[in-house]
Amino acid sequence: MTNAASTPLVIGIDIGTSGARAVAMDAGFNVVASGSSTLADFSADHRDPVIWWKAVQTALRQVLDAIDRTQVRAIAVDGTSGTVLPVSADGAPLAMPMMYNDPVEDADILARIAAHAPKESAAHGATSGLAKVLAFQSIPDVFRVIHQADWLAGHLTGLYDVSDENNALKTGYDPVSRSWPEWIDGTGVRVDLLPDVLPAGAPIAGISTDAADAFGLADDVVIVAGTTDGCASFLATGADQPGDAVSALGTTLTVKMLSDRPLFAPEYGLYSHRIGDMWLAGGASNTGGVVLSAHFDNDRIAVLSAEIDPATGTGFDYYPLVKDGERFPVNDPAMKPRMTPRPQNDAEFLKAIFEGIAGVETLAYQRLVSLGSPALRSVRTVGGGAKNAVWTAIRRRKTPVPFLPVASEEAAAGTARLALIGAKTAGVL
Repeated sequence: MTNAASTPLVIGIDIGTSGARAVAMDAGFNVVASGSSTLADFSADHRDPVIWWKAVQTALRQVLDAIDRTQVRAIAVDGTSGTVLPVSADGAPLAMPMMYNDPVEDADILARIAAHAPKESAAHGATSGLAKVLAFQSIPDVFRVIHQADWLAGHLTGLYDVSDENNALKTGYDPVSRSWPEWIDGTGVRVDLLPDVLPAGAPIAGISTDAADAFGLADDVVIVAGTTDGCASFLATGADQPGDAVSALGTTLTVKMLSDRPLFAPEYGLYSHRIGDMWLAGGASNTGGVVLSAHFDNDRIAVLSAEIDPATGTGFDYYPLVKDGERFPVNDPAMKPRMTPRPQNDAEFLKAIFEGIAGVETLAYQRLVSLGSPALRSVRTVGGGAKNAVWTAIRRRKTPVPFLPVASEEAAAGTARLALIGAKTAGVL
């Protein structure tokens, strides 16, 4: 155990596609301990809920062993968006879960959703949570069909009928009215199987006696409604005001912004998660690191970047893609890459690609503003591309707003921030 002064702490838990992470955070948003475990430590089957829980237990125990566990006030859990499983009243899984990217192939189910869900609903599509509920609802003795984070939080409360507004979005929940909408009845879904929904960061219940005993925690620890892994990653950065944005420079470019009003533009794959009194809106482009890796490996990018002057422009007007089609900020499935002419100098070519992706990022934020978001106030950056100083300088030139440091890239830290909110609401912090 650390020798840090005893201070109230909360814990955020993140379950992802490869493992679980947990962090302990104090009221000043400082991460004081962390733990992790990979699903592969226990099984090659990442769909097995038993493995999820084993990974979470391992990560959580690592954190608890590093702190004064008597200081823990609240815990929250995030999970992969759209991962759904049917359970009995005591939480036992009644079928193998459908993961976030598993499609429902029953055309009738998809047609029923398409016929009744408003165009702006996130319940459309074969991988939606609602489609999965419809696929699971005929299982004998099913009590609820819930999301991954709900199920894991249920292991801490003993309740398997509660969700949060972010995980429930793809299951058809209406975050504007804060209710399951009337249209959902028309799909034939058994509404009695849908969980009760709380705002992200709202207290669910006190920790169960069994969980408190198992982890050596006080019986007044509060379990707080969590969120999706994507929302948690945003919250972890420290962005918390309307106009604060986060650019994720990974395989693809994803932009997200806090807004004071909900934004829905299904033609761009854009919808909004409700977080407190604000809304998290964003979209994903097909450009990004995938274009860079199609032409250069990481070592070559590092060498060439050292030859680039980011303060000057190449004069090229690239829209870098590896194949036809774009989603956001341009919605055109037939859009062709624009990466010619190619200069003979590789550093100049790399610079033109950097500029092109930076231009798409700028256009993405302009698109959000045109759809009703606040003016862009700041940008924080996560993902591998954030480490390239030359690319960052080019992006600053293209998008002249403050580029702020990221508080954390750990989704679990974002979930811990929700646990802080819940602890304050519950009066235990």
